[in-house]
Amino acid sequence: MSATPREIVHQTLAFAGPARVPRELWVLPIAAEKYPAALAELERDFPSDFAAIPGHERETAPTRGAPHVVGEFTDEWGCTFINIQRGVIGEVKDPPVKDWVADRARIHVPREWLTLDRDAVNRDCAATDRFTFAMACPRPFEQLQFLRGSENLYLDLADPPAELLAFMRELHAFNCEVFEAWARTDVDALRFMDDWGSQRALLIAPRLWRELFKPMYRDYVQIAHAHGKKLFMHSDGHITAIYPDLVEIGMDAVNSQLFCMGVENLAPFAGRITFWGEIDRQHLLPDGTPAEIDAAVRKVHAQLWRNGGCIAQCEFGPAARPENVRQVFASWNALKL
Repeated sequence: MSATPREIVHQTLAFAGPARVPRELWVLPIAAEKYPAALAELERDFPSDFAAIPGHERETAPTRGAPHVVGEFTDEWGCTFINIQRGVIGEVKDPPVKDWVADRARIHVPREWLTLDRDAVNRDCAATDRFTFAMACPRPFEQLQFLRGSENLYLDLADPPAELLAFMRELHAFNCEVFEAWARTDVDALRFMDDWGSQRALLIAPRLWRELFKPMYRDYVQIAHAHGKKLFMHSDGHITAIYPDLVEIGMDAVNSQLFCMGVENLAPFAGRITFWGEIDRQHLLPDGTPAEIDAAVRKVHAQLWRNGGCIAQCEFGPAARPENVRQVFASWNALKL
């Protein structure tokens, strides 16, 4: 009897020799609108081994507008994004927090997220043989940027005011509540994200990251593992400096820009953490040839596969060529593990 998608993912995370590499395609709305036929064929030929499970919350956090259309979208925290291109999300141009004391009341902490319907979540999990993610995806560093503005937040972090540190504790406590609520459901994994890297280095000093954010992430890992769940993290950019820390605290899988950092530079961590993709979406997926995509997949496999520890993930974004996205999964399928 062949393994289910859920079993294949668990075998990969455990470095237990799955029969094939698990698959996941991330699709931006702009790509779905631009290439509907190609996307349908991809999903037919290379079905995902993962499923995101909604919370079926009994209460809905207030928002305004839609995140992927031209115009304004205000999120659950009260941050307004300005979008000039359909199919992607915009940017916060006027962050609500100008002063941590005067503007604290403008922040809406979306406690509605805690009203998830556990029975409905569990029914969704039972109805699929895929590896299931909680739909919730906290993002503490990015959320602080949306609320305060990136430039102002970087200045704050250089000499953190007491009010910022107090809000960070409040934010972290809320994120832990969200994780605890989801960890009591039947999902296989929790996940979170923070884009930490520029093209060349971390956006803040690694020392500061270890002081302020690493303890948060350690708590997330401990919550997940205490309930028998896996923890997945996403970060864009060059984050080689914190990979040892992510391994140390027990992160199960990280989605990061392998080719930005140099695949070979991550080889020391192979067998100790799972590389949740990706194949280069900055250069190869938009501008490469299928042969170059095949070579990239083979490089990831040679450098990072250790009887598991890799997930065939890539992003179908606004510039990616459909034939290159298809080649990612075809090349992984062709490998002899």
